[in-house]
Amino acid sequence: MSKTITEPTREIAVRKETDVLVIGGGPSGIMAALAAAEDGLNVMLIESRSFVGGNMTIGLPILGFLGQKGNQIIKGLPQQLIDRLKAVQASSEHRPCPLHMSLTLVEPEAVKTVALQMLVERKVEVLFYAFCAGVVMEDDALKGVIIESKAGREAILAKTVIDCSGDADVAYRAGVPCEYGNEQGGVQPPTLMFCLGGVDTEKLRTSVAEEPRTYLTDFIPAEYFGQNNQFVLVGMRNLVKKAQEAGLTLTTERTILITGLRKGEVWVNMTRVNGVNGTDPGSLTYGEIEGRHQIQDIQQYLIQYVPGFEQAYFLKTAPFIGIRETRRIQGHYTMTREDIMSCRHFEDAIAVASYPLDIHHPQGGGCTLEWCGDCYDIPYRSLIPQKIKNLIVAGRCISTTHEAMSAIRVMAPCMAMGEAAGRAAKMAVRAGVQPAAIDVKKLQEELLGKGAYLRVAPEVPVS
Repeated sequence: MSKTITEPTREIAVRKETDVLVIGGGPSGIMAALAAAEDGLNVMLIESRSFVGGNMTIGLPILGFLGQKGNQIIKGLPQQLIDRLKAVQASSEHRPCPLHMSLTLVEPEAVKTVALQMLVERKVEVLFYAFCAGVVMEDDALKGVIIESKAGREAILAKTVIDCSGDADVAYRAGVPCEYGNEQGGVQPPTLMFCLGGVDTEKLRTSVAEEPRTYLTDFIPAEYFGQNNQFVLVGMRNLVKKAQEAGLTLTTERTILITGLRKGEVWVNMTRVNGVNGTDPGSLTYGEIEGRHQIQDIQQYLIQYVPGFEQAYFLKTAPFIGIRETRRIQGHYTMTREDIMSCRHFEDAIAVASYPLDIHHPQGGGCTLEWCGDCYDIPYRSLIPQKIKNLIVAGRCISTTHEAMSAIRVMAPCMAMGEAAGRAAKMAVRAGVQPAAIDVKKLQEELLGKGAYLRVAPEVPVS
């Protein structure tokens, strides 16, 4: 048994009382706070880092704005953020992609600034450099959270809390039943993204387009690269194997590259650190160390084997390792693989997604993808945790199975969930009811009225 100590009982100062408290300033948290604050409620957002944006700041494209039939299925507040980024040349269009359905390239540094501007404009009180360290409970009702910072330990009280931590930090501490990983407890491995400059992306794309047998890609036809000068490349397994046989240590079977918005920049998604627990600081530290260790051989591989990288040089690593999976709550409904693959409709749908099942294997460097052929609903019940009141969860840690989580975890669906959660929290506070008790039809009407996309028709009021 580990050694323990007893922490002395102490009074904790209440730093703030607010209507809606959002924990986590990533894609879902930004949208939740913007939605909740839309008509004047007091809203506070807590973020442990010095910036908002989460995984939008680590070099990844935003996946999932378009469906498998090419139609835009994520709109509303997420689209407003993209429009603001476009206004400062910091976002691409939503580009169809045969593998990922769609990709939207964004400039990480601009995301930090533009998203924060939007929050400040809506009078959201943002607090950086603070961790959620505990919860304030009255029986089964969540009354607020305990934060830890350089100022010490403080409480923030709220009528409704939205957990957008990505790891169900608030829900777990409040006593919500949670699951972790697959049946064996294995989770999808994280990736430390890094960026290279000096890449001849024209040479890269034309080589793939003109020599597809030499530079074979996964699922994406060669002609795609002939038509797009900004793209995601996945494949070149033969080159990876050749480099491995030559002595380079590469932990993934595939080359995964994302062109940046700036000329000559390419983000590399090829580090894989198996066995990392994204809720344990020691394990995360190991992930950061090992991820950096893997970069050297990956860079060498790209320069020696992949066309266009001959003069490439290292620019930067992402500000933190990208976590794909940790805890998932048990909610009022658990989404399953069958829900995804059957393109299921739900009466309480609050978002629509189309991203495929995309499981990076917990062991080894492989990946499994399955497409449903169209899109599927995300039900409100999956955002509502069991047992605990005054709490809504949005993002990858909603109530799903391990397989279903692999589809809903990407950023565009998480943003849509965040907007729905924020509007639901606002409705709960205004009506003085629990989040589980709001009128979901009215939530759907509000989402549609504000420009979101759902596969339901708004009810026409009876005159």
